[in-house]
Amino acid sequence: MKRKKKDRKNHRKSLVAVIAALLTMTFAVGYSMIPRKEAPAAEPTPSPERVDTGFVLTGPESFDSADTAILVDRDEKKNTLTFLNLELGRRYTLSMDGTTRMYDKYGQIMSLDQFSIGDIVDVTFLKSKKHLTAMQLSPSAWSYSDVTRYELNRIRRDVSIGGETYKITDNTQFLSENRNIEMMDLNPSDVLSFQGIDTQVLSVRVDKGHGYLRLVNDENFVGGWIEIGQAQIQRITEDMLLTVPEGSYQVNVSNRGGGGSKTVVINRNEETCLDIGDLEIPEPKTGMVLFSLNPPKAELYIDGTKADTSGPVSLEYGIHQLIAKADGYHSVTQYISIAQESGGFDIVLDAVDGESDESGSSSTGSSQITTNYYKVYVDAPESVEVYLDGNYIGISPCNFKKASGSHTITLRRTGYVTRSYTVQIDDEAKDLTLSFADLVLTDPATAGPPASSNTSSSNSSSSNSSSSNTSSSNSASRNSSGN
Repeated sequence: MKRKKKDRKNHRKSLVAVIAALLTMTFAVGYSMIPRKEAPAAEPTPSPERVDTGFVLTGPESFDSADTAILVDRDEKKNTLTFLNLELGRRYTLSMDGTTRMYDKYGQIMSLDQFSIGDIVDVTFLKSKKHLTAMQLSPSAWSYSDVTRYELNRIRRDVSIGGETYKITDNTQFLSENRNIEMMDLNPSDVLSFQGIDTQVLSVRVDKGHGYLRLVNDENFVGGWIEIGQAQIQRITEDMLLTVPEGSYQVNVSNRGGGGSKTVVINRNEETCLDIGDLEIPEPKTGMVLFSLNPPKAELYIDGTKADTSGPVSLEYGIHQLIAKADGYHSVTQYISIAQESGGFDIVLDAVDGESDESGSSSTGSSQITTNYYKVYVDAPESVEVYLDGNYIGISPCNFKKASGSHTITLRRTGYVTRSYTVQIDDEAKDLTLSFADLVLTDPATAGPPASSNTSSSNSSSSNSSSSNTSSSNSASRNSSGN
């Protein structure tokens, strides 16, 4: 009986435990099904109001426009560059900053200082912001630097470089010391750089310009010769003003066997005076020179005077100009130096292709005779000294005999900047009138009338033949008399 009671008691405990477990599970499931009240969400923090400042972060890839143009100006204070559009010929200015990238034609990074005014460049920019994003030396452009041998034809508007001919366009920029100049401001002695695309030259820059040389106390050497370096030789005339490339030169002057050498430095656009009064001319020495001409019928002119070459010719020591010419042959011009008692020279003329003209003279001689009857008038600016290829002509308005070809006209007045122009004179059978811009004042304190004023030349402004002849006569009289 005790055992049965004990079993019933244990059975009751087990049943209570099972019921308790079931109740616990039921409570847990019920609790999980009861919707829980969520905690209230935190209020969102308001974001700051966005303001359009207009600032745009740019870079080489940020652009909406591209162009191939000429770099024509730089403003360091405003940090801007100005370009000339090649298609429309219009200028536009763009700003630049630290985000602007610059490259050479091969895509290598370069600095702004390595670019030059006149360079042809490819640019990308933001048109709305007028901001330059990238600039590169144009890979499609060609360039020639430090060119000394070229031929500019101002009538045909082209230039020959190394056997190639390039056209000069309305957009072609002529530059000297980072400023624009005119084509006629160039001198044949200038050293130039050229840039262009295809057959067009678009930029001409003066790498080495020119200045002016005046001889002082040269009375004993008028009619003699001056040699400047190795390339320039010219007869000395009264009051001459020579156009010379900038640089340092050994100058030789000679006349009647005398003279000497001096060193001179020529600066761009400046006039340099060389005093040769201390050079002496000894008693003239002469040498006997025998000339052999081929063909024998050729005529020889020595210092402008026809010479008798049937025997030895007596010539003073020094430099002399020889011109040999004959019908059907090319004329020969050369210079010889006489420095010994006797000597000989052989002169050979080359035959021209084709027959000479019916008049019995060569075409070159005929052209020269034709143009000698016409004149070139310089009428502006007034009251300035006029020099033709270094030789004094007169006070403007004045004139000189017309000779076709390229010539250098120099204008000078005390207190003003001396200017020289290269002009292409045509071979038309008519007079030609030239006018130039006013000279620029250098120092108002020294400005005044020209140093070599000549009333009769200044008053001969009429273009009729009688007044022209009078003007030429007066100028020639001044040159020979020194008044």
